[in-house]
Amino acid sequence: MHRMTRQLDETQIRAPFDGAQFRLGRDTAFVEQQGGERFLELASAQGSRRYRVTKVIGGRHREDFVGLEVGPREAEQEREQVLPLSFVFSTSSWRYKGYSVMLPERPGLRAGPVWAATCIGCHNTLPYLTLAYDDLLGPGAAAYQGSVHDRLLPPERQWLPRVKDADGLAHAVVGESQHLDRQLPAALADESAPLERVLAGAIETTRHKLGAEHLLELGVGCESCHGGAREHTRAPALALSFAVQSPLFEIEPRSGAPTRAEQINRTCAHCHSVLLSSYPWTWEGGRRRDAVPGGSTTNSGEGRDFLLGACSAQLSCTSCHDPHAEDRADQLAQLATPAGNDVCLGCHQQYGSDAALAQHSHHAVGSTGSACVACHLPRKNMGLDYRLTRYHRIGSPTDKERVLGDRPLECALCHADQSVEALTAQMERWWNESYSREALRQLYGRDLQANVLVRTLERGKPHEQAVAIATLGDQRVQSALPLLVPQLMHEYPLVRFYAKAAIERITEQPLPVDVNRSLPEIRAQARDWSAARASSGPR
Repeated sequence: MHRMTRQLDETQIRAPFDGAQFRLGRDTAFVEQQGGERFLELASAQGSRRYRVTKVIGGRHREDFVGLEVGPREAEQEREQVLPLSFVFSTSSWRYKGYSVMLPERPGLRAGPVWAATCIGCHNTLPYLTLAYDDLLGPGAAAYQGSVHDRLLPPERQWLPRVKDADGLAHAVVGESQHLDRQLPAALADESAPLERVLAGAIETTRHKLGAEHLLELGVGCESCHGGAREHTRAPALALSFAVQSPLFEIEPRSGAPTRAEQINRTCAHCHSVLLSSYPWTWEGGRRRDAVPGGSTTNSGEGRDFLLGACSAQLSCTSCHDPHAEDRADQLAQLATPAGNDVCLGCHQQYGSDAALAQHSHHAVGSTGSACVACHLPRKNMGLDYRLTRYHRIGSPTDKERVLGDRPLECALCHADQSVEALTAQMERWWNESYSREALRQLYGRDLQANVLVRTLERGKPHEQAVAIATLGDQRVQSALPLLVPQLMHEYPLVRFYAKAAIERITEQPLPVDVNRSLPEIRAQARDWSAARASSGPR
């Protein structure tokens, strides 16, 4: 995680700044390298703007970039902007940065928001006090970089702050604000003001004044997770804690003292709790603007999703993931097999025998269906490399809010050839459940004998359609190609990328369609490809 944000002169970059051109709408971007520095130039009908790249963000699945506009006053600029191109490793290609989330089509290329106002809180190391302003202030707190996002959890799962020393806390908060703004207005530097006003002022100062110059280190460092560690550095044998330890305030669950797993999971959820962009829908049939939204549909919400599930009091994120290094692909793959069930059997010992596991899962012991995560952490979230990742809200595919709130039925993620009625009836027989057929018809249409994934493509929300697209691609369903081609023109560009990747997996050939182009251009390229494929005969 320490590589999350890097200076260019201190790291290796995979993206080739080799003079390549990238088009979006009528705008063009040029990337090049000169004298050891990298540049991105944007050309549009309004003219050209050139940016010198100063930072790179990420490095597991893609690289994003931050830069300063080149010009006579470059040295005077204080705010770096997020640049509009990402380099995606899985396709070795450039993409409009905003299309890493569910954004609608954009008319052109523009440098994005100020980096310090949008990325700095999760991608770097901030003092815990800064992260806690919104918790301490409560529901009226404004959003800002560094917000912990507890407000996105149901009330019973939110942690509650308790101020121990109001005067001391006000002094500390004002001190942090003065560190960001040496000319802090007197009204915001008044420690005698009500604590609520002091905290609101600190949030406002953080929103507008926090910059790279205030960071002790770029990237996600030790204190991002472990908090202040002065005692540990003085006595390394002293174990690090994830608990909030301060004479000024404490934050704990409503239920009392948290378990170590709860402390770890909340630490991870500081950043991995994002409901990205303005995309309106969530899982469980929810909406992002609901008082308690459902689970996230794209990458980066795993921590919060896990807190919504059934196991977060005893199972921690680190039970499966190494926070200090990139997870090994073979180890993650093993967790998705029956060999990975040991993680769950630590609590659920009743399923330790082959007979009990077979009775519980209704799948043959040793099969994919007997792996705990196959059903309880299904692949239904949109990852960064056009493949599905696991939905971390631990539950069951038989849960009514999933069966009657989401498409597709989760059993169809493995059983892609099944109808709505067949899968529903099987769940009812095996687990003694009952599901309203009328509610299912609201989701899938009148004919419940129809294929689950086909109906999801036809009637689903965009994130549901992406799941159906990716599943059909992963299982290489040849008959799905005529259904996937129209998805290359989807209203959400990210879904277009999923459609292209699925078609390429099915055909095992590159698809000569540039889904960055305008809809008429994509349609023409798709039509030409389909005609050429039809003329070459059956495969």
